[in-house]
Order: sequence, then structure tokens, then C-alpha cells
Amino acid sequence: MHNPYPKDIGWVEVVCGSMFSGKTEELIRRIKRAVYGKQKVQVFKPKIDNRYDDSAVVSHSQLKLLSTPIERPDEIFVHLKPDTEVVGIDEVQFMGVDVVRVVEELARRGLRVICAGLDQDYQGKPFEPMPQLLAIAEYITKELAICVVCGNPANRSQRLIAREERVLVGAAGAYEARCRKCHVVSPAEATPAQNLDLFKVN
Repeated sequence: MHNPYPKDIGWVEVVCGSMFSGKTEELIRRIKRAVYGKQKVQVFKPKIDNRYDDSAVVSHSQLKLLSTPIERPDEIFVHLKPDTEVVGIDEVQFMGVDVVRVVEELARRGLRVICAGLDQDYQGKPFEPMPQLLAIAEYITKELAICVVCGNPANRSQRLIAREERVLVGAAGAYEARCRKCHVVSPAEATPAQNLDLFKVN
């Protein structure tokens, strides 16, 4: 089978999409495959994202991965081990534009860099630095959620809390996934809660 990844060079992969689209799950899946392949891996996340755990990357479905919380992208170089081959960065939209330079340098050094994050803010506008990362990436994956209003593919994050700041870390109760037709720029009322009995296993 043909190997889609290059050899002896670094590269950048970006996984983007709305809230609840499975971005972190996909990041975790790729990191696990690298670990199974006996590659040296390090994962980083912004310190601001402590919704589920202070130090672990955690998906909404509670998949977990140990990580190093950082406040600034340059801290990656401080924590980077000499033998690391793969670097994962979750919630990259919270890292600021300096993360683009850091990601480029990691790839230049020959590392595989996997970034996951929102490509749009709650108003549906491009969420920097994601547009810049998409421009330099060799591989791009756009994940879609399901609109909680109409069931169509959803690529936007509907804010449910009346706050105007762009960065508002939140999970279920703060955001919903919606399609472009059902999304509104201002915070909206939440749809009725779904039945999660299917996931209750004794």
C-alpha cells in the first residue's frame, strides 16, 4: 500500500471544524497511531483550556491524552525533547499567530506536526491563526458536526451564552453545532437536551 506521507522531511497536518465535530478525537486517533508505530510523540495544549482536565487533552466524548499545557507557543521549544518525532497541538486557535512560526520551525526540523482547532469563531468568522495554518499545511481535514436544529452537516459553533468576547472556552451548555442556515451571529437559546441513554452502559 502506498504511504501518503513523505519521508525524511517534516510536515504540517491541520484538523479543523466546528465545536462537536470530532477534531480532538481525530487528533487523538492520529497520535495513538504514531505511538503504536513506536514514534516519539509530545502533545501540547493551551493552559486556558482546562474544561475537562488541567493537563490532559480531552475530547467531548471523554477520550484522553496526556499533554503539556502552555501559555505561549514558544514554550513548545522549551519542553521539546531531542528525540521527539511527532508533535500534536490541540485547540490551536487559542495559541495566537505566533504559533504559525513555531509550527513552521518544527516542520523545518523534520517533525510531523498535527494541529487541531476551530476554523471559525462564534460569529462564523475565520479564527486566526487557523487560516494561516491552513495555508502552510500539507494535509487538511475539515470535520463536520450535525446541526442540532435541522440535522444537516454543521460547520459553525452557535454560542448560547450572552457574552461578546471572542475567546470563551466552553463545552455543552455554552455552544451547539449548527449549519449555516440555522446559525445566528448573536447568542441564541439552546435547543432541548438530547436523550443520551444509548451511552449509559452498566
